[in-house]
Amino acid sequence: MPRPDDFHVYDTTLRDGAQREGISYSVNDKLAVARLLDDYGVGFIEGGWPGAMPKDTEFFQRAQAELSLKNAELVAFGATRKAGVRVEDDLQVRALLDSQAPVITLVAKSDVRHVTEALRTTLDENVAMVQDTVRFLTEQGRRVFVDMEHFFDGYKHDRDYGVRLLVAAAEAGASVGVLCDTNGGMLPMGMFEIVSDVKARSGVRLGIHCQDDTGCAIANSVTAVEGGVTHVQCTANGYGERTGNADLFVVVPNLQLKMGIDCLPPGALEETVHVSHAIAEIANIAPNTHQPYAGWASFAHKAGLHASALKVNADLYNHIDPAVVGNVQNVLVTEMAGRASIELKGAELGHDLSGQPEVVSRVVEQVKELEAQGWTFEAADASFELLLLAEQGVEVAFEVESWRTIVEQDVEGEVKTEATVKVHIDGDRIISTAEGNGPVNALDRALRHAIVQAYPDLDTLRLVDYKVRILDEKSGTGAKTRVLIGTSNGEDAWSTVGVHENVIAASWRALEDAVTFGLLKRNGHGG
Repeated sequence: MPRPDDFHVYDTTLRDGAQREGISYSVNDKLAVARLLDDYGVGFIEGGWPGAMPKDTEFFQRAQAELSLKNAELVAFGATRKAGVRVEDDLQVRALLDSQAPVITLVAKSDVRHVTEALRTTLDENVAMVQDTVRFLTEQGRRVFVDMEHFFDGYKHDRDYGVRLLVAAAEAGASVGVLCDTNGGMLPMGMFEIVSDVKARSGVRLGIHCQDDTGCAIANSVTAVEGGVTHVQCTANGYGERTGNADLFVVVPNLQLKMGIDCLPPGALEETVHVSHAIAEIANIAPNTHQPYAGWASFAHKAGLHASALKVNADLYNHIDPAVVGNVQNVLVTEMAGRASIELKGAELGHDLSGQPEVVSRVVEQVKELEAQGWTFEAADASFELLLLAEQGVEVAFEVESWRTIVEQDVEGEVKTEATVKVHIDGDRIISTAEGNGPVNALDRALRHAIVQAYPDLDTLRLVDYKVRILDEKSGTGAKTRVLIGTSNGEDAWSTVGVHENVIAASWRALEDAVTFGLLKRNGHGG
């Protein structure tokens, strides 16, 4: 069931967002993204440019059978008829009809310089191109929006021509005239002034489309709404050409939570984090941890003073309840941590430390001492939890006697790596040797092979991420190194940290923590 028509959330991830460097959606990807956007509750999903892009043509063909949208309407994007060509004879206009999309967005030149220099036609012919195409498509039963390309740059050069084009499009049957900041050069104060003026002079329903070249696409979009537009175009995670577009997952929460505009179905806003991250996975782009609302760090607190206040009232340092957008509050454990930070982080991980002041004090001191040596627990919750568990008397079920690695290159130039690990488990001494494609991989295999001999169910453990950070670049190869390791058992994932002057030793410390935490989770201790 389409959303009410009084306010439009229009998504162009599959067309404008796909212009981001590094993104190349398959047709299957486009269908998957469309389903996620529909689940989020947007009103319109722009699927691409049929007739101009073979992949987009196929998308619209498959969408007829494979997409069952419950909230959104599918939109085909394309151009007006060409100058001097009858609209009925224009093949790209025909392709828009052939897409079977119920809504069509046309792009039109609204800057007089683009009309005369890029299109190489007259201002009157450009108006006729818009009117003829809009009228033709609406007569065929399609709803039509018109994107006024380069509108704001054109307004600054000739403040009347864009308004003339808006009125002409509306008279021909266009539902919305979209003001496009195509070059992304606008600032909010100018945005409000121009939108207000254009709305007053045109009397047309207006939309907004903002690029982010000044870093103001989000601010410009909400400012345009304040100025009177009721149709906002965005892309998931701000994907788009150059610096990107207005971010759907920031603009929509701002509209709904800050401006009181109900632009999504009830309950849909809670899917913000899920949909944002799912689309990032499809695009093969790591989610932005500092993205407002959807980012992991959006509600992460580091300073001890903040944590003390959060214990009293979480609203004191959160501008909204994180759960409203499907996020959670995080307390970061760092050298800035105080007792409140440790207690809150412990509670987040499932440990009630409120009645254990001695444990909290010892943990605070350990964290500060370790961080002074280069350790960090901000992205290594598992290592921090191991520290907590040790202070509470939880014993590790194995003891490491020693480890070593051998890296050898033979006469043919082939490099071979072998690692040996010796551990004690329940009184048994286990020696495990394994080969790998490098010393860390070999150590990982040898350690897991040793542990699995006593705990076969830990065979599911896999190293899924490995990051190395040089802490003192001036020291060159003798610098202290920090290693972060991500591990998974197929169901849960956790991160651990190790620090040492020797990168292999740092890696070993993180590996040992990773396996230790996996074993403790098995025994019901890990969070």
